[in-house]
Amino acid sequence: MKKNPVKHALKQGKPQVGTWLSLGSVVGARFLARTGLPWLTVDMEHTHTDIQTAAMMFGVIADAGCVPLVRIPDGKHDYIKSVLDCGAMGIVAPMVMDANEARAIVAATKYPPTGNRSVGGGLHAMNYGATAEDYYRHADDEILVVIQTEHISAVEIADEIYAVPGIDAIFVGPNDLAASMRKPDGTPPTKDELETALQRILAAAKRQGVPCGLHVFSIEDAKRRIAEGWQFIAVNSELKMMLQGASALAKAIHPELSSGELAKY
Repeated sequence: MKKNPVKHALKQGKPQVGTWLSLGSVVGARFLARTGLPWLTVDMEHTHTDIQTAAMMFGVIADAGCVPLVRIPDGKHDYIKSVLDCGAMGIVAPMVMDANEARAIVAATKYPPTGNRSVGGGLHAMNYGATAEDYYRHADDEILVVIQTEHISAVEIADEIYAVPGIDAIFVGPNDLAASMRKPDGTPPTKDELETALQRILAAAKRQGVPCGLHVFSIEDAKRRIAEGWQFIAVNSELKMMLQGASALAKAIHPELSSGELAKY
């Protein structure tokens, strides 16, 4: 059975940089999986991507030697079971608010006696190049479990959450984190206030020995965050990369027609 190279690289302290897939495109995933990025995350939380499309995306990503991850809509057992049985090699669970929730998420990713994942499916073993028997025996060691910190209330108890056994990485959703820090009148946090919260998260993850990552929007930002000690880093999304490239072309050739508004997505 194939190893999960991203999971093992993170354990060794090596940064792993990938991107988000928000378009629900099997063809797009197939191309991107061959660019050299070690992982791609299929976003099922904020997109139209359904489980059948996601299953095909997991397959073309895995066949290219890249690691297919998925951000599930919620950390529920049923979502976790479904995406893992369809071949995802790891999950990203959004908005984890306490240690009990983190424990339930970890349990759903592992078979008894360690966890409570139900035995079944077939695509999972195929993506690992294994028999079903081998998959059931070794999957607990290879599934990557990532939880998101996206609310300031979770930051306050970050050490307690990150101490839960079985968490492989923390991932910060900076937009939701900033939204949770708005003042009563809706005023957003300052750049320094948000940065302070980010550094508190990173420090807590380091204390608990868990790799930490976040979403950034440029190569320069990724390099800067890696230098700070962040490891699991997403740069943009395939949608943003596409729009930025097309908008740059439009502005250069047809500035009178281009507003560049879509490049903000």
